[in-house]
Amino acid sequence: MTVGVPSLRLRRYLPFAVSGLQATLQYRASFFVSLATTATSTAVVVFLWRAVYASSPDTGPGGFGIEGITTYLIAAQVLGVLHANQVDSEIGQDILRGDIAVALIRPVSYPVMRIFTALPVLITNLLMVGLPTLLIFAVLFPLQSPAPVDLLLFLAAVPSSVVIAFSLNMLVGLCGIVTTNIWGIRIVKESVVVFFAGQLVPLDLMPAPLAAAASVLPFQSMVYAPVRLLTGRYDGASDAALVLAGQVGWAVLLAGACAVLWRVFVRRVQVLGG
Repeated sequence: MTVGVPSLRLRRYLPFAVSGLQATLQYRASFFVSLATTATSTAVVVFLWRAVYASSPDTGPGGFGIEGITTYLIAAQVLGVLHANQVDSEIGQDILRGDIAVALIRPVSYPVMRIFTALPVLITNLLMVGLPTLLIFAVLFPLQSPAPVDLLLFLAAVPSSVVIAFSLNMLVGLCGIVTTNIWGIRIVKESVVVFFAGQLVPLDLMPAPLAAAASVLPFQSMVYAPVRLLTGRYDGASDAALVLAGQVGWAVLLAGACAVLWRVFVRRVQVLGG
């Protein structure tokens, strides 16, 4: 039985996934720090919005009830954990250390290698930070139970959300080939994404001009769109299909942008100290 060429190519990247897992597990204490940080930030946001909705627990601003807004915020924070793949930081470090030059002579694709390195980070973040955060707040607060179809739609939306987050982080990291330092770009990106993704404020509660701007940006497909499906805030199957299609469109567009920019930027590699 012969092994297909795609399988042989994928095998080249398995060592990077293994090394990514080893690097992640090497600093186990960081999981507890991340869990504490995520739980604290989630608590602040949840308590703040529950205070806003305390006087109208059934239907308040934006059409949310107190259980609905709590469910939205917790799900949004869990998605944020899945987006924290550190790809932008690692690419920036590769550039500063000069490791990017070594990557260019390897018989593998650097962007694909970064995907495999990030997979263990995503899985461990989900198991060690995301799910514990969800369980903690599910015990503390009554949540809106999603309908089975809404839960399935949410699960279908998560992969595109993760791809969009990965692509945005890679684009920021690749900017370091031109700027050599991406710290400022990362700070701006994180602030813009958290706000326009609807992670802290649902688009339904934003002023109309901001909501309109957020609706045409890719960031809302990372958080607002999946959680909107989870909470059943869509008008029938056609609307749900449009939400999923919009996510896939942004995921494909941004992944394509990564591939194009990698080919363009690689010609301008500037190695510091290498």
